[in-house]
Amino acid sequence: MAIGFVGCIGALKENKCLLLTFFVLLLLVLLLEATITVFFFAYTDKIDSYAQEDLKKGLHLYGTPGNVGLTNAWSIIQTDFRCCGVSNYTDWFEVYNTTRVPDSCCLEFSDRCGLHAPGTWWKAPCYETVKAWLQENLLAVGVFGLCTALVQILGLTFAMTMYCQVVKADTYCT
Repeated sequence: MAIGFVGCIGALKENKCLLLTFFVLLLLVLLLEATITVFFFAYTDKIDSYAQEDLKKGLHLYGTPGNVGLTNAWSIIQTDFRCCGVSNYTDWFEVYNTTRVPDSCCLEFSDRCGLHAPGTWWKAPCYETVKAWLQENLLAVGVFGLCTALVQILGLTFAMTMYCQVVKADTYCT
């Protein structure tokens, strides 16, 4: 938002400094996004293991005060994707120190259903289920990324074109 503001004010006032600042900042953002994308694809395996470890650590925050967003996110994921835990439902045993899971893991939701037998819980691992869903929708994610890059490249082009026009106008006026 701040970068867009700099570009907008630079265009309105035809200020060379702001236009150039906008161009440089937008270029840095684009290069940073490209670098992150390359690293993401280069280190997918390591990212997978780190993500699973972090998600398992995050399970311990489920239902604790101040973590309503995390609690709701896990409940929604487990309910919508029909899964339980990161690797499987036994991940929750470490959290509760007993054989139980959150109610969002239950095949048929009811109050305290997570205290019943494992036969009443989802068996699918959430990490693999969500990962498979993301891979199925990879085309949409890719199209979104390319559209975002196109808008940024257009912004770079327009900013540099306007900068050159302002510089050219300054040389003719003096």
